[in-house]
Amino acid sequence: MNTVTRAHIAERIYAQVGLSRNESAELLESVLERVSTALETGESVKISGFGTFSVRQKGRRIGRNPKTGVEVPILPRRVLVFRPSQVLKAQINGQAIPETDDL
Repeated sequence: MNTVTRAHIAERIYAQVGLSRNESAELLESVLERVSTALETGESVKISGFGTFSVRQKGRRIGRNPKTGVEVPILPRRVLVFRPSQVLKAQINGQAIPETDDL
C-alpha cells in the first residue's frame, strides 16, 4: 500500500495546475499552514466533498496499563477528529456518489 506524501501532492499540483515546482510546494505549504492554524484556534475545517476536521476536548480519565493492570491517570487533552463526507465514503466503497447541494 502506497502513502501519499507532501512531495506527491506538490508534484500533482505541478503537473495539473501548471505552476512551477517551487510554487506548487509553496501553495501546498500555505494551504496546510492555514488548516493547521484554524485547528489550533479551535475552528473546524470543512472541505466540501471530502470531510471535516475538528478538535475535540477530552477530559481526564483513568486508564490501565495492559501489562500490569495498574491504574494510570490520563490527562485532559485536545484530539484531532476527521469526519469523512458522504461523497468520500461512497467513493471508498465503490458506490454511486450521493447528490448534494454543497459541492
